[in-house]
Amino acid sequence: MSFTPDGTKFELTGPADAPVVVLIHGLGLRKECWQWTTPALIDAYRVLSYDLHGHGGSLVPPETANLSMFSTQLSGLLDHCGVGRATIIGFSLGGMIARRFAQDVPQRANALIILHSPHRRSEEAQEAILKRVHQAQEIGPQSTVEAALDRWFTKKFRVTNPDLMETVRGWVQANQKSIYHTIYRVLATGIDEIVAPSPAITCPALVITSDEDHGNGPEMAHAIAEEISGAKTLILSNLRHMSLAEEPEAVNRPIRQFLDSLDLLA
Repeated sequence: MSFTPDGTKFELTGPADAPVVVLIHGLGLRKECWQWTTPALIDAYRVLSYDLHGHGGSLVPPETANLSMFSTQLSGLLDHCGVGRATIIGFSLGGMIARRFAQDVPQRANALIILHSPHRRSEEAQEAILKRVHQAQEIGPQSTVEAALDRWFTKKFRVTNPDLMETVRGWVQANQKSIYHTIYRVLATGIDEIVAPSPAITCPALVITSDEDHGNGPEMAHAIAEEISGAKTLILSNLRHMSLAEEPEAVNRPIRQFLDSLDLLA
């Protein structure tokens, strides 16, 4: 493992001369959530995964968290690694950061893959997520993690994979109470920074979600894609938020097909 000067923990693996693919995890998680994705990429791509500020082994945010701050973190990481351009894959909050990054420095984004990420919510859904932010502020990440596991995985998968549930639970609960709710608020309110993007995002994009991801469902995926010229949408069946862990091949196959179609290897 390595660290940037700003305290970002990262890992860079795969062929040294291959096109770079960056993996950005979601709220409360860490770069280890890509353990099911990286093996499908590293034969042909240079894979860069890292912990967001305030997560895993990275230092706490240098300022009050917002999407622009996370976009700056990514730019600094690329600079540190000597990477000029990359394809950005973002999961959930990571998908929001990917869109912010593509607006801030469009010349550095070859393409985007946006997984299970939100668009503007209904009033009811917005009230629900703000309630969870308040719970996290008052009690800590343990107050929201069980409901999160229910939203993230199908019931059958939760029952048959208790060790994985404990691992993911541990990732979330390891977050600092004083920091976690401030980043949760970015997930809840940062959407206004990236809806109807200006400047417009014009790089190739693939938007993926699942039909049972009720917080980041098909309508949101289509809405995201409609705001990116030429973007493609894929809706997975019978999965919830963390399809990348529950059924990796369902996610890895279209990711790899999309990457290969970009002809970055030419």
